[in-house]
Amino acid sequence: MSDVVEIGRTRSARARGASAAPDPVPTLDVELGLGRLVIGIDEVGRGAIAGPVAVGAVAIDPAAVSPLAGVRDSKLLTEARREAIHDALMAWGSARAVGLASAREVDELGIIAALGLAGRRALDALLERGVDALASTVLLDGIHDWLSPALPRAPRVVTVAKADRDCASVASASVIAKVHRDRLMVTADGDHPVYGWRSNKGYGSTAHYEAIREHGASPLHRVSWLRAPLD
Repeated sequence: MSDVVEIGRTRSARARGASAAPDPVPTLDVELGLGRLVIGIDEVGRGAIAGPVAVGAVAIDPAAVSPLAGVRDSKLLTEARREAIHDALMAWGSARAVGLASAREVDELGIIAALGLAGRRALDALLERGVDALASTVLLDGIHDWLSPALPRAPRVVTVAKADRDCASVASASVIAKVHRDRLMVTADGDHPVYGWRSNKGYGSTAHYEAIREHGASPLHRVSWLRAPLD
């Protein structure tokens, strides 16, 4: 069963058009109301046309930690800033994991089921590290619980819109998943340099689509996503 939590945060001045305002700083305000063990979860790579979708999971006791300085939703950080805080994040909280679903699994299952599969793999990895999701509250970014249907037994799942922006555990999960996936795409670029994955990370840039038209799709492409843009 999922719960939906709404955070009463005023939009930043940047969102209203004032460029001088700083990005929102994630806190543990939501996590502190959820219990002694919270697992923040976020996904990256959902909109890519190549490579896996990745789900990050970070387990914390919110009363025992403080947000790390510089942590933000991964989309608000440069690649250099994500890399700079990654090692500290991998030592923060009780346990951390990243689960993946491959491009082929995205093609075969659809993106929502693939997200659930990657999330299940992340939770399985946490269990191997001593963190049982069934004894925790899972804090999931967004308003749609795509995780519970993929699990044999679902924990309590709380969905929060903009949790990757506002909740430190979810922002941290976002960063570790983004760094993990980006590193995979940079490595894959060595085998398939024509697609520019070192820079586009598998997303659909103009140059990326042009390379597919010229060279065809690779085994890492989500071929079910390519037909319309290539027509």
